[in-house]
Amino acid sequence: RQGLLRGNRQSAGSEVIAGAMLKSIADALTRLLEGVMVLCLVVMLVMVFGNVVLRLGFNTGIDLSEEMPRFAFVWMTFLGAIVGMRRRAHLGVDMLVRALPVLGRRVCWGISQAVMLVCCLYIFYGTWLQHDIIAGNASPVAQLSMLWVFGVSYVTGAAIGLICLSNLIRLFAGKGGDDELIDVHEEGMAD
Repeated sequence: RQGLLRGNRQSAGSEVIAGAMLKSIADALTRLLEGVMVLCLVVMLVMVFGNVVLRLGFNTGIDLSEEMPRFAFVWMTFLGAIVGMRRRAHLGVDMLVRALPVLGRRVCWGISQAVMLVCCLYIFYGTWLQHDIIAGNASPVAQLSMLWVFGVSYVTGAAIGLICLSNLIRLFAGKGGDDELIDVHEEGMAD
């Protein structure tokens, strides 16, 4: 009997360690995405500002400064959606959900996670269906395959889908806290 209890404690301890390791990996990936977003912002700022200075001061410009900031903005937006989902920072309306009891909140949260998972699967699948068309098109100035621009939807669909799947698994395993059931958090507002 003591061996059984010791085995349960060891498996519970290994679950905690595995959970902590997965959380640290997710945190590191989130920081990496934030770094790429900062890089996108810097590319947009430098290229647009540099092009304005060149056009106003020297009556010339950089042709790439038309496309590259736009592509960087697409990447920044899609990667920002992943970071926002990870931090539960997306906009939402929670009037109805706040009025529900905890079981109702759990059901609504589970439904919303399932719907988002289906949407992520459609994003990924739709990009896969368009893959050859997107890859065959090149941007007019840089002659860059448009897959480098719109392929970020593979990353976004997969990442947000994994977050939603993880949330659903935690919900059904009873691991999620009641504070997670409302995904809307007002900045600067105290409860």
